[in-house]
Amino acid sequence: MQPAAWAMDGADIAPTRAVTRYPAAARLDLVEDHFGVKVADPYRWLENDVRADPAVRDWVESENALTRRYIDALPGREALKARMEALYAHGRYTVPRKAGGRYFFGYNKGLENQTPLYVREGLDGKQRLLIDPNGWSRDGAAALAEWSPAPDGRHLAFAVQDAGSDWRTLRVLDVDSGRTLDDTVQWVKFSQIAWDGRGEGFFYSRFPAPAPGETFRSANQGQQLYYHRVGTAQADDRLIHATPDRPELSHQAQVTGDGAWLVVSSFEGIDPRREIHVAALGDGVPVLRRLVRGPAHDWRLIGSKGAILYFLTDDRAVRRRIVTLDASRPGRRAREVVPERADTLAGGSLVGNRLILAYMRDAQTIAELVELDGTKVGDVPMPGFGTAAGFGGRAGDPETFFSFSGFVTPSSIYRFDTATLQSALFARPDLPFDPDEYGIEQRVYPSKDGTLIPITILRKKALADHAIAAPTILYGYGGFNISLTPGYSATRMAWLEQGGVYAIANLRGGGEFGKAWHEAGRGANKQNVFDDFIAGAEWLKANGYTPADGLAIEGRSNGGLLVGAVVNQRPDLFAAALPVVGVMDMLRFDRFTAGRYWVDDYGSPEKAADFPLLYGYSPYHNIGSGKDYPAILVTTADTDDRVVPAHSFKYAAALQAADIGDRPHLIRVESRAGHGAGKPVDKLIDEYADSYAFLAHFAGLRIDPRPQ
Repeated sequence: MQPAAWAMDGADIAPTRAVTRYPAAARLDLVEDHFGVKVADPYRWLENDVRADPAVRDWVESENALTRRYIDALPGREALKARMEALYAHGRYTVPRKAGGRYFFGYNKGLENQTPLYVREGLDGKQRLLIDPNGWSRDGAAALAEWSPAPDGRHLAFAVQDAGSDWRTLRVLDVDSGRTLDDTVQWVKFSQIAWDGRGEGFFYSRFPAPAPGETFRSANQGQQLYYHRVGTAQADDRLIHATPDRPELSHQAQVTGDGAWLVVSSFEGIDPRREIHVAALGDGVPVLRRLVRGPAHDWRLIGSKGAILYFLTDDRAVRRRIVTLDASRPGRRAREVVPERADTLAGGSLVGNRLILAYMRDAQTIAELVELDGTKVGDVPMPGFGTAAGFGGRAGDPETFFSFSGFVTPSSIYRFDTATLQSALFARPDLPFDPDEYGIEQRVYPSKDGTLIPITILRKKALADHAIAAPTILYGYGGFNISLTPGYSATRMAWLEQGGVYAIANLRGGGEFGKAWHEAGRGANKQNVFDDFIAGAEWLKANGYTPADGLAIEGRSNGGLLVGAVVNQRPDLFAAALPVVGVMDMLRFDRFTAGRYWVDDYGSPEKAADFPLLYGYSPYHNIGSGKDYPAILVTTADTDDRVVPAHSFKYAAALQAADIGDRPHLIRVESRAGHGAGKPVDKLIDEYADSYAFLAHFAGLRIDPRPQ
């Protein structure tokens, strides 16, 4: 048996003794009938808001104190933190956006908690600081979220995010003076900022103000689309689109690059199934007309030429294609421009007078340039194996920018000209390590039903050269059509530098191989995702990547659900587990904040056909007493209003009450932090130093305290 945690009530806190007592968590005698099945929910009281319920607050504080004392006693925690700080300490740019001859971009000097926004007058102009969010809050938890310059570059609308919440407050900046105007727009969530063509105002999406005490809990229903004119009060904003008879619909706005058309996309859930309305923009109130009936298929606007709108769609194309629709003549059939092909079409944009199309092949990005009639011009040059993102722009201007990152190379920014096909480096960060010391191996392994699952293995080349098995973290997600593609992580590099292995499995349920791959891991097929992950764990051990007792697993959000489910199903496979902000109660997830969107992928606990499937793998409801579980560190945040912390609270309390062995089952609750976006750098480093020190201890990775 692995070494376990220290005694909570003892003076000796060396991490070799068993936890003898966890904080008390009252058990309610609460049993409900679900389609004839009696289901207990003894920790329902932990769904209450930690800021409003003293009992929940006391429990969280006691749990955090226990976890803090335990982790502080782990060998190597401080060394990991110091190295993560060093790996973060380099300049980082975001992809520039051009407006009115100005270039707007984020730039972080390294260890700034939040990334400031800068502007250049012209491509080679001196950069000027516009917005520095680092002074917005004492703890660094107020962040600059979405931002968008007006077409003429004179104003910039930006979103303020506090404590990691999905709620946003929109403000407006005068770019010439750098002064923030009085405009304040509240209760914005899941919104784009779409300026009108004249830069006089913008379209945005908001929800009704939540009831007192329900800010981080209430279900997101009744989103409406508004227009805000710069210099006016929010009370004067014009309602553009709402569907009170269909409160589950959400609405997002885009404005074509020439400012002529408003395009409104409406959808019910997390699935990319949309209904499209359009309106000509002029001096009067926009009058929306339906262009695409739905929601049935994905329709993503990628550009326009006059009234001809270019869309990426999966209508009659499971791997997506490019079509045009005429905004001035709704009801006419779509005209195909670029047909579906074997690679999955991940994105596109109209830049200059050509289309840039990004495809996914072997979980990496390839990009092509095509004429507006679909004729291929050539490939967009890529610097290597990795992921490209960006490619924003507009018709008539051939200039665009994109970022490119790999597993062991931080993001660099490139400028690309669609007329000349020339690419040039805009910004590259300094590397505090030698990427040539690390190998990237792409393999496939068979899942339970024989389906071949791709896996990427990262480790030092010396480990591969000598076939040395080493402690491994296996990461997965497997849901919502989301693809795991190459990308850099400073915290992951700290693990690799210490001689650990990091493996990423492209499970079914993701978007790596189109709609069929997604369908194979959702709803009634969700067990395939767990089988894929379990098979990956077995394969890593059988093929000498990790020792028999050296495998840890990590997953975030839907991946936290994955970790909780596979630990219940195969606790013997893992030495340690890290479920982060996970969806753990599959019978009540749809009752809070954004949870209602997820029924597209999971099914609905209110439907008799879906209930047995959800109940059958729900991590909270399926903890198996009498089995030895791995060490588990549950992590969440008190202001997470995407996956509310109640999921992790209830799951951790149930773990601690179960007879599942002596290894520790702890929970770490971050304060003033949400689901992940907007988290300050110092909190990110602390979280990962805690988490990876925990995994290292139980997977057997020795942390070298000397600087790397």
